[in-house]
Amino acid sequence: MRAVMAFSGGMDSTGLLIHLLSKGYKVSTLSYDYGQKHVIEIERAKLNIAYLKSKGFEVEHRVVDLKSAMSIFHSALTSTELEVPEGHYEEEQMKATVVPNRNAIFASILYGYALSTSIREDVDVDIALGVHSGDHAIYPDCRPEFYESIGESFAMGNWDSERVSFNLPYIDGDKTTILRDALISCQKLGLDFDTIFANTNTSYNPDEEGRSSGKSGADVERILAFHDIGRKDPVEYIDSWEVVLSGALKAQLRHYVMKENGTERPYTGEYDKHFEPGNYHCADCDKLLFSSNSKFDSGCGWPAFSEEDESANITQLKDTSHGMVLIEVRCSECDSHLGHLFHEARGPRYCINSICLDFKGD
Repeated sequence: MRAVMAFSGGMDSTGLLIHLLSKGYKVSTLSYDYGQKHVIEIERAKLNIAYLKSKGFEVEHRVVDLKSAMSIFHSALTSTELEVPEGHYEEEQMKATVVPNRNAIFASILYGYALSTSIREDVDVDIALGVHSGDHAIYPDCRPEFYESIGESFAMGNWDSERVSFNLPYIDGDKTTILRDALISCQKLGLDFDTIFANTNTSYNPDEEGRSSGKSGADVERILAFHDIGRKDPVEYIDSWEVVLSGALKAQLRHYVMKENGTERPYTGEYDKHFEPGNYHCADCDKLLFSSNSKFDSGCGWPAFSEEDESANITQLKDTSHGMVLIEVRCSECDSHLGHLFHEARGPRYCINSICLDFKGD
């Protein structure tokens, strides 16, 4: 069996490579240098190619230079003028990491490479890609419909296209799926799982030493996947594993509460029993919401405020999702869910999730 694949040097494509090897494929790989800030990923790809060779697996690896062409594109991944955003992977600001038409360009080159390989070797060729469902929300060019459409277009525009097909084994999975599959593949091939994944990069904003930040959306998604399988990520982070895991779990909870209208468990939030002087801002957009002067201990398990700041203009909405009629409160600036408002005998009680707040002391 024959395959060509895009090999970024990241977690997904690395998992895909050992998956293909475990299935008995002869694999050729292409890495793309498109001026990405995290170009360290290509060096990590080379490390794994060398490691595989030391274990008896010959994998062809070529680096395609696209810096000139893609330098004209607008993206936080390629522009020195744009910062890579931090937070949960599916948050709105992560769209800044989209490189316009990137996967169409990569897939087009791979398709030409696959056709050329098929002609030279007289074989059918799979174009293997590590795209997965976790990418769908932010990257439209990672959706199955995209590859179905582009595959049909490529087939219409080329001779011998019947010998080439897309292979997307993780399209309905996620990063946890990839890691669980990689554990099986490594065991089958006699490879060290930690060595393989230490030789990868997922971070969009590594430091000068190549250490992952642990804070970009891609980092958070990766950290949570290793946490899901009960393992410590072997890649080097700027902070300790305990620190980056705590940050990733916080980002996950914040996304769940503020973007999916969730609720943190009572008595667990950092601001429930917090009474220092200062102000509480929206954790998403930094809008001033409450002063510590209005905070009181209601005993309900969440931070309670008697009134909002006069400039907050917090949005109030009818909420029947809990089987009763409640008043939901949302930030008027970014429309993030904050909690609920109750009118009690003692007066108004804004019951707010701690994870939605950012405290700034006087």
